[in-house]
Amino acid sequence: MEKNFDSNYIKDLAEEMSKSSSISYEDLPKYDLFLSQVIDYLNDKFANEKFTNNIVQNYTKSEVITKPEDGKKRGYTKVHLIQLVLLSHMRPLLTTEEIKKVFRLAFNEVNDRTDDILSWEETYKTFVQIQKESFDDYLVASLNNEDRLEELIKNFDLKEKDEERIKIFLLVLSLIAKASVIKKLVQRIVNEYETE
Repeated sequence: MEKNFDSNYIKDLAEEMSKSSSISYEDLPKYDLFLSQVIDYLNDKFANEKFTNNIVQNYTKSEVITKPEDGKKRGYTKVHLIQLVLLSHMRPLLTTEEIKKVFRLAFNEVNDRTDDILSWEETYKTFVQIQKESFDDYLVASLNNEDRLEELIKNFDLKEKDEERIKIFLLVLSLIAKASVIKKLVQRIVNEYETE
């Protein structure tokens, strides 16, 4: 059965992604975890992410995320999960050093909780809300974008059978263009901002 990649399908896809792309703060595990449980949890919740022990340990060693709690068998807390979830959203856009710079804006020294400007909890809840609003904004903008794509398609001398295919191609190009601009803007802001 062939999928119909019309605007309703794209909107449904965005709504589905909105629901499954993040976890509410209340749904994060309330108990501390072993590293293996952290890996299983993240890979289960974020199917496209491939977290491994080495990845988490490297982020800890390079002080991107907080060290596990000393003396506890289950040394990974809700804060670690928050850091790793945020990190999983940043990894496609930013280098490790850039992610560290972003975290330093709100948390200064990642292993010193006393110098945090924001709490990890309020940061995470804010991120989830912004992400939901971004998907909602995308759904509204997609209505306008569909009209624009129809206009562009009229500029080409296309066979009727190729119109939907080219519309999807232009939609993908549009999303790539937006993602590219956003990525470059994020990197420039992070790299140019100097903390004093």
